[in-house]
Amino acid sequence: MRYKAQKYLADPARPASELWRFVLGLALVTACYLVLGYSYFTLLAEVVTPTEWPLLAVEIDKGSSARGMLTVLASFGLIIISLALVMSQLHGRTLSTLFGEGWRFAVNGLHVATALTGFAAILWLVPEPTLLTPFHNIDYLRWLALLPLSIPLLFIQVTAEELLFRGYMQSQLAARFKSPLIWLVLPSLVFGALHYDTQTAGENAWALALSATFFGLIAADLTARSGTLAPAIALHFFVNFTALIYVSPGNINYGLALYTYPFELSDTSLRAVWLPYDLMILLVAWLAARLALRR
Repeated sequence: MRYKAQKYLADPARPASELWRFVLGLALVTACYLVLGYSYFTLLAEVVTPTEWPLLAVEIDKGSSARGMLTVLASFGLIIISLALVMSQLHGRTLSTLFGEGWRFAVNGLHVATALTGFAAILWLVPEPTLLTPFHNIDYLRWLALLPLSIPLLFIQVTAEELLFRGYMQSQLAARFKSPLIWLVLPSLVFGALHYDTQTAGENAWALALSATFFGLIAADLTARSGTLAPAIALHFFVNFTALIYVSPGNINYGLALYTYPFELSDTSLRAVWLPYDLMILLVAWLAARLALRR
């Protein structure tokens, strides 16, 4: 009964919920995204000067500059375009059906966003573990000046991922299978696996994948309880704003961050500190969101 609201997202998927459509849909979304991404970065390479492009390419790969991070965040809009095309042509659905009913989306989003904003204020007042004390990264005024760009593009990024994993994957599987063990867990495992990055995190790759899988599970839970993507989008924005805009690791995706942590993602010596801290914040944020949904 606690997941009865999932029907608001699963019902529009039922007329075209065959497994072959789901598998083909994922393949087509991936193919469209790759084609659009190739065009996007090819066009970008044509716009900048030949001598500037190699530098920008490194910045995009590492997220080491504001322009590099903004370019990456904007590219997630291509996922939304790909999903809209596949939804329309393969499933006969509009992209809006992945969000849930408009009034329910707005109310749930407002309640959860308010709760998470309050939680963020509490976190700001509570000191972090001494080993995680961050360094200042970019000037305050420059950081504030970038917010009108970084916030909307971050919103596009988190919305794109939620549309794909908690929207498309979860709703299509829920329309086909009754057991939450399938439509809650499977998309979360895929989400976690895609965050497994040994090149960046080295021996900590499994820890990042674990954290991402846990996030996927709690976002899926909030989606199923509310019947909209609003709580998951709000939670995802809270997490990614903290990790990309406020304070980032010292070696990756720090181009827009006000602060950076004094360690790299591949540093195993502090894993016993930051991993429990990360999971604890996710747990409390999830509880705060659940309490907000009861209002």
